[in-house]
Amino acid sequence: MADQIQFELVSPERLVISRPVEMVVVPGSEGDFGVLPGHSLLISTVRPGVIAVFDNGQVEERIFVAGGFAEVTGERCTVLAEQALAVGDIDRSRVDLELKDARDDLGDAKTEAERAVAEAAIAVAEAKIAALDTPVY
Repeated sequence: MADQIQFELVSPERLVISRPVEMVVVPGSEGDFGVLPGHSLLISTVRPGVIAVFDNGQVEERIFVAGGFAEVTGERCTVLAEQALAVGDIDRSRVDLELKDARDDLGDAKTEAERAVAEAAIAVAEAKIAALDTPVY
C-alpha cells in the first residue's frame, strides 16, 4: 500500500468513502491540492467543489462537497464535509431552483447573518453547477 493513501470522506449523514486510493484532489479554500502517499502534514478548510478520486492513473469518482475540513498525513487524507454527493446525482433543475431561491433570500436579507447564509447557499449552488459543467481532469 506504499503506492496508495487511505482516503476517508465523511458527511454528517454517513461515511461516504473509506478505502485506499492512488491520489485524491481536494478543493481547498486556497485552491485545489492533490494528496499522494508521503504528503506532508496539512489541515485545510474545504470550499464547495469536487473531490476527484484517482485510481489506475485516472479519475474513478467525482464527489461534490459543500465545504468542510481536510486533514492530511503521509498515510491518510480525511475530509469532513458539510454535504457530499456524487456529481452524477446532482439534479440540474433542482440546483437552478436552489440558486434562484438563494438569490431571492439575499435580496430579502435584513441582517448580516441572513446575508451570510444566503451568500453561502449561492456559493454551494454555483459550485454544483460548475461541477456539472466542468470536465474531468
